[in-house]
Amino acid sequence: MAAVDALILDRMQSDVPIIPKLAEHLVSAGGKRLRPLMTVAAARAVGATDDIVAPRKLAAAVEFIHTATLLHDDIVDASELRRGKVAAHLIWGAPTSVLVGDFLFARAFELMVETDSMRALGILAEASRVISEGEVLQLTRAHDLNLDQATYLQIISAKTAELFAAAAEAGAVGAGADPAAIKALRDYGMALGIAFQLADDALDYGATAEALGKNAGDDFNEGKATLPLLLAVARTRGREEAFWERTVTKGERTPEDFTRARELIIGSGAIGATLDLAGDYADQAKAALSVLPSSDWRAALEDLADFAVSRAA
Repeated sequence: MAAVDALILDRMQSDVPIIPKLAEHLVSAGGKRLRPLMTVAAARAVGATDDIVAPRKLAAAVEFIHTATLLHDDIVDASELRRGKVAAHLIWGAPTSVLVGDFLFARAFELMVETDSMRALGILAEASRVISEGEVLQLTRAHDLNLDQATYLQIISAKTAELFAAAAEAGAVGAGADPAAIKALRDYGMALGIAFQLADDALDYGATAEALGKNAGDDFNEGKATLPLLLAVARTRGREEAFWERTVTKGERTPEDFTRARELIIGSGAIGATLDLAGDYADQAKAALSVLPSSDWRAALEDLADFAVSRAA
């Protein structure tokens, strides 16, 4: 990972000074680096050694794709914080943030091409498309209290879990793994990504800004219909219909409404139900790894699945 971080820092440089300055604001803010870590760990779990360079380049590409999507998402969501820092678009403006995000996407594809793996390039290119589709689908269903759980899972599978799946799959491909191992690691990444997003959605109603790296309640204040909210709406609708319609459907919120929403979501058991489902997906992720030989790297991937859920417990 030290080598991956060095590569990330090197490739975000540009002769245009504002590009590395803005990129470093986000890249160096101490993100968890889970996605590139999965790429490296997946490659190691199928036998990659230090002399195989492709997984490191693919890991850096994955982090650039993720960082680019964060820059764009923060503008769409009008977010104020990212990784505990003021969101880049509030410092440099939305146009600059969008264009630096585009620069990072371009860097990601340069790194993919350097691996000479058309399959890895195809995996991460498809992931970039699917992520965009997921974000657009979420945008079109924002404020929708009738969003069903299946569609919600479709949204988070696309906008979050797809990059987890692609990160692990690309690592296995870059290491020259066999088809069964490649499929297992993709399945692992998809289940882990869903578990991670479910836990993230629960954290929005139960954590502090310091723990989240963004403002608690952002999902509610942006009108996002995440699973904790949808479950709470279903469980309290008879007596709280007017509250949910005003705050979510109509977007008429006061500063005190988040406190009330949080009380209803926690009191209805929606947080616990969301974390239970996250735990089920984490178990699926670990089960997918059963085709791999036992190793410290497989154990590390299993630990990642536990971490994805335990951070919200």
